[in-house]
Amino acid sequence: MTPLFHPSQNRRAFLKASTSALAALPLGMRSHASTAPAVAAPTLAKPAKSTVLFFLCGGASHIDMWDLKPDAPMEYRGEFKPIRSTAPDIRFCEHLPLLSKQAHHLALVHGVTDAGRATGDHHAGYYYNLTGHAPDPTFKQQGNDRRPYAEDWPYMGSVVGMKRPLHPGLPQLITLPHKPSKLPFTRPGQFAGRIGMEHDPFFLIGDFDQPLKFQSPVLTMSGGLTAGRIHDRRNLLNALNSARSGLDDEMQVQGYMQQHQRAFDLLSSPDAARAFDIASEPKKLRERYGEHINGMSLLMARRLVEAGVPFVTVFWKEDESIHKQCKSAGGWDTHGDNFNCLRQHLLPKFDQSFSAFIEDMSASGLLDDTLVLVTSEMGRTPKIGDPRSGGVNGAGRDHWTACMSVMMAGGGVRGGAVVGATDAKAMLPLDRPIYPEDIAKTVYYAMGISDLTAQDRVGRTYHLLEEGKPLTEIFG
Repeated sequence: MTPLFHPSQNRRAFLKASTSALAALPLGMRSHASTAPAVAAPTLAKPAKSTVLFFLCGGASHIDMWDLKPDAPMEYRGEFKPIRSTAPDIRFCEHLPLLSKQAHHLALVHGVTDAGRATGDHHAGYYYNLTGHAPDPTFKQQGNDRRPYAEDWPYMGSVVGMKRPLHPGLPQLITLPHKPSKLPFTRPGQFAGRIGMEHDPFFLIGDFDQPLKFQSPVLTMSGGLTAGRIHDRRNLLNALNSARSGLDDEMQVQGYMQQHQRAFDLLSSPDAARAFDIASEPKKLRERYGEHINGMSLLMARRLVEAGVPFVTVFWKEDESIHKQCKSAGGWDTHGDNFNCLRQHLLPKFDQSFSAFIEDMSASGLLDDTLVLVTSEMGRTPKIGDPRSGGVNGAGRDHWTACMSVMMAGGGVRGGAVVGATDAKAMLPLDRPIYPEDIAKTVYYAMGISDLTAQDRVGRTYHLLEEGKPLTEIFG
């Protein structure tokens, strides 16, 4: 099977490479047709207009953040203490004081588990939690070498983008501030897969050095590209498309061309110029979010919701300067020095930026119509001491896919609600396992997506996600 994604190319190389890239696209996809009649899925009475999915890359420690077990033995509960919040049933860790003041807007889902269906590594965790589909055998065979493939099940944001009415001037699905992770190890699950690359996310890229500046690789007018030359590129791409009309995989070719057609349209779109101009936000508000890349990404997400984008994904951008201390890529994968990495680096920025986001969304009235989801690819081992980083002396927590927590807000979510629970050591769901497919179905429920069917290349209908049930009790 041929990977869809290859190392990025500069502007000059793009057109030169387009012919070979298109010719290399897979020429066939397995059919997933169903002869069963489509059954409309339940939806919320007043669907949300947008979703913001905030993904804590690396595997956030549920037991140290919002599923604390203060009565567990020290080797499990760790160093952090729970504090009260504005919601009676929610306790956050002491290093989330700002977020605790927003808890009345939030709901927690505990005991989200892969039930042994994944592999324990990052690629499988991304895929399962972003698509709602258990990883296929290729994840066990290839581990973190597994690439995104054309036949992958689609990211839930791609499904929402496909099903919701087209935005008149902006993409249906925008992802920022990066595409996890570095090539060639791009994480599967964040793309449209079998429903077609025309439903892939539109990427806005940001960095630590210039957190107010977001660019898209396909929108950057570099190397002397002017508005007047856009039409020349458009005409050339149209000509290339006509020349390839004989390819067997014309549907995928069309998807490729549609993706770049969107880029041309956005280059001259006033909606895009306004939505992406984050520097126009008041200085005081930017400081409240934190003028770092993750804080500014959440502020950008608020702007995109305000502009009517149906689905926005913010992937926490890892800080490589702390990778040696945390024995990780610099994100939430705290294999080493877990408590200091959380206390000194991760939790303060998360607390500041996400609390500001919820506060801002609530004050502006956007939260009522926007579903907010905070998730990750896994939790962390409840027992302290990752063997890969020095055991107990290394003070790290390893991957733990048997149990994690998800946070939701807005879009009809009942603030202060808690669904599910874990055992006394946060190791396993207590009495009700909740699966990633249930979370995905909850997103579709909140967004009013009742038709979860698509058609394969020959027009046969298949179901995008048959498994799972929405957590309807979290609404109302």
